[in-house]
Amino acid sequence: MTIDAKILRAIQDGTFRGLSAKRRASTNLYILEEIQPANSILKARHQAIPINRPTVVVFVDDEPMANWSHDCRYLLHSADGGKLYQEVKAGFPPYLVNPPNTFKAFHMPVVAQNPLRRIWTPGRDVIVPLRIRKGTRYAILFSGASNNRHVNDLEFLYRQLVDRFYFNEHNIIVLNYDGTINYFGEPKPVTSWPGDGTAYTMSVHGAGTKQALEDAIDELKPKLKQDDLLLIHTNNHGGHNGTESYLCTYSGPDYTASDFAKKLGELPAFADLIVMMEQCHSGGFNDAVIESSTAERTTFAAACTEGKSSSGGNDFDPFARDWIAAFAGADPYGAALVSDSDYDNSNKISSREAFAYADDVHHSYDSPVYSTYGTDAGDQTLHQKWRYLFMYNKLMLVELRLLRDVLPDPIQYRQVIKTKVLPALTELDDKLAVKPVEPAEAQEMISKIIRSVAK
Repeated sequence: MTIDAKILRAIQDGTFRGLSAKRRASTNLYILEEIQPANSILKARHQAIPINRPTVVVFVDDEPMANWSHDCRYLLHSADGGKLYQEVKAGFPPYLVNPPNTFKAFHMPVVAQNPLRRIWTPGRDVIVPLRIRKGTRYAILFSGASNNRHVNDLEFLYRQLVDRFYFNEHNIIVLNYDGTINYFGEPKPVTSWPGDGTAYTMSVHGAGTKQALEDAIDELKPKLKQDDLLLIHTNNHGGHNGTESYLCTYSGPDYTASDFAKKLGELPAFADLIVMMEQCHSGGFNDAVIESSTAERTTFAAACTEGKSSSGGNDFDPFARDWIAAFAGADPYGAALVSDSDYDNSNKISSREAFAYADDVHHSYDSPVYSTYGTDAGDQTLHQKWRYLFMYNKLMLVELRLLRDVLPDPIQYRQVIKTKVLPALTELDDKLAVKPVEPAEAQEMISKIIRSVAK
């Protein structure tokens, strides 16, 4: 009985891939191109190899230049599917002399006569994209001598980080007032966030003091890695001592720009730093942040220049509200923005676009400041970054084989995977992060995406 061509090819590919790179250069492979019947015997000189089911046999010569006997192997595959079910070690080939025409070499890198040399090229595999997280996102939200509007700004930003951008709550450090959700002024006790009237969602981890802020930065020192992002937002009040700007705290010393710069400079190298400051005279921190940052890309945004104060409001600070709203796509009350903050229509708001929107609509009392360092620093977003691996994954195998058959040109196939399949799977992943589904439903969603590309 002859072997099905697809099964034959799969067995040959599987055998070749089972060899290490070193073995591929020193091992000859042969196949018996006829099915060995069940309950038969295959002879390896004096060794009898029992065949207990219809079998396809691959013979592996591990020492081609040695005289017989020497190490060799018989790989027995089920004829109905090509699965390897047994490996038999031996010392002789199935035919020492006069092998039949059905005993053929398909990979023969080692030969005594060069014209006989043959190298096996395995069939093109289906490329299956697998996405894994690239880097971790951290945030520090700080307000010291807080009024209600300062705490409300922090809550607005916190909700976006968790609900819109899916930050891990354990990676967000909130430092406010006395270490609680409280602030100076009424009402007491603090009840609901004015944006939608619901309870505050952020967990406060410590008081708004200089020491607590430095401790929070110190806590990140062993955590920050090469691909990570850190967002730092400071709020409440600030001043200028005649030499430099400072950030007010709940108690204890103020936090000067030089103090802040020194502490930032102690962080290890990482990918992205985004700093947004609301307090008065916050622009005076600009040079300190840019010059001391250890991040590959840094953006700095502030509500006002070094010599000026920033504007406050009833429920929110205008600049902080608008900067955060640019990322949210709506103001804290859910109302539409004055204009679309996605200036480049990329469906992702960058740090540059967030500032541009806040600057376009800024209160006349404010004097916004913006600065960047690093290649394409302004393109930073709060979205999770991803790394793609191309692996063999049964989940998508059938559909991707169909796509491969429709697009036999490997260059075109890879281009379609990159430009169409990956973006669609990315969008699906974002949806599933919000609303998980059962594996079978996820499989169907993935199938529809790939089938739509194959049409």
